[in-house]
Amino acid sequence: MGIELEPIGFVHTDAKEIPRHWSISDVKGELVIDEEYLEGLKDIEPGQRIVVIFNFHRSPKFTPSFLRQTPPHGAKEMGVFSICSPVRPNPIGMSVLEVLEVEDTTVYVSRLDMLEGTPILDIKPYIEDEHSRLGCS
Repeated sequence: MGIELEPIGFVHTDAKEIPRHWSISDVKGELVIDEEYLEGLKDIEPGQRIVVIFNFHRSPKFTPSFLRQTPPHGAKEMGVFSICSPVRPNPIGMSVLEVLEVEDTTVYVSRLDMLEGTPILDIKPYIEDEHSRLGCS
């Protein structure tokens, strides 16, 4: 079975270095979405958080040697599915970004942890569950 995904747009940022994870990022940039998807952006608003699914387009090809990796902040080797490594069997990433502004097909965001030219595969709303909002565990 083959799966084909086409980008809906690309990331633009002037940042030369980016944090490894969106949760510690203050980098700003733009999600430049293809014109054909303009109507799909209509209800995204400043202040909203969005989930951006993207392709780790600069990651090396995955091999079994990457099943265990040592994260940059860690001291021990861990399984790839328990860490946020960009080197994965399917090079798909996910970030939660804050929307600053939407202008036509450009979504201005902060908390960016993607490189210039990163292909965007999808955008979804960030929905916090009721337990998280109430401070419950």
